[in-house]
Order: sequence, then C-alpha cells, then structure tokens
Amino acid sequence: MARSRYKFINKEQPHFLTCTVVNWISVFGIPNVSQIILDSLQFLQSEKRIKLFAFVIMEHHIHLVAQAENIEKEIKNFKSFTARKIIDYFIETDYKRILKQLSNSKKRYKIDRDYQFWQEASHPEQIINYEMMTQKIDYIHNNPVSSGFVDKDIHWRYSSARNYSELHGVIDVTTEW
Repeated sequence: MARSRYKFINKEQPHFLTCTVVNWISVFGIPNVSQIILDSLQFLQSEKRIKLFAFVIMEHHIHLVAQAENIEKEIKNFKSFTARKIIDYFIETDYKRILKQLSNSKKRYKIDRDYQFWQEASHPEQIINYEMMTQKIDYIHNNPVSSGFVDKDIHWRYSSARNYSELHGVIDVTTEW
C-alpha cells in the first residue's frame, strides 16, 4: 500500500478532512443516512470532543473542517460509529443492493466484518492560517454548487453554508475562528 502524503501533523489544530464511502457508493441521498452523520457530529460537539467549523454532506462523501484535542482519534471513532449505525440501518430496512455493494467493496483483509462503509483515509490537511481556513470553508460550501446540485450554497440542506449566512442550519457550527 502506498504511503499517503496526507497525515495528521499537529493533532490539536483545525484540519480539513474528507470521508468517502467505499467505491463512491451514493448513500447520502437517503435522508435517514445523512441524519446519522448529522446526529453524530452534533453529539461530538455537545460532548466537547470536536469543534466543527464547516461541513458538507454530498452523495458519497463528506468534507469537514474540525478541531479536537486529538482529531485523528475523534475522526476514527466518528467513522467507526457512523459506519456501524448506517450498516445497521441498511440491514434493518433491507437495502440489499447497497449492502451487496458494501460487501463487494470490502477490503479482503478485513475479515472481522461483512461490510466496509468508509474508505480508510480521511486525507487530513492541517489548517495553517486564516487564508487557508477561508479557502477550505469556501470549497466546502461551494461543493454542491460546483457539482450542479444547487445554484447557491445556502440552498444545500446538508451544509454549514447557511450558518455562515446567519441563517438557521441543520446543526450548529463554530463560525468564529
């Protein structure tokens, strides 16, 4: 396996992160699945385990700018918990097609499970200054626009763009940094 240039450097600093579903399977168009992500992010914030500055949930990946005492550990726990909850949801609701895709996309060495939900990496990029923070947050908020889903970033429900426009978002984020 090739070494990634993406590493958590200073684990206490804010990081731009991308979490992608295996094989780019589109699952976040299912509102209950996106809600699992939102509930998990909200829980981590309420427990003061992460500080969330920005997010977007796209059809098969999410982007975040987040900070924690140990961001690497918190993202690992987030991915593990959400994978279990989402897979359980697919089992309970009998989404056979998606379950088959998650099974077929599982790495062979993952013998302790039937399915794999997330790709292994989260491609962390440490935010090093104000300009980079602004650029990453703009990138996150414009993701649905550049993908052609909406004309304005504030029209995408699963994003913090509304929070930054002083409108009500689906979850709170820290807009002061």
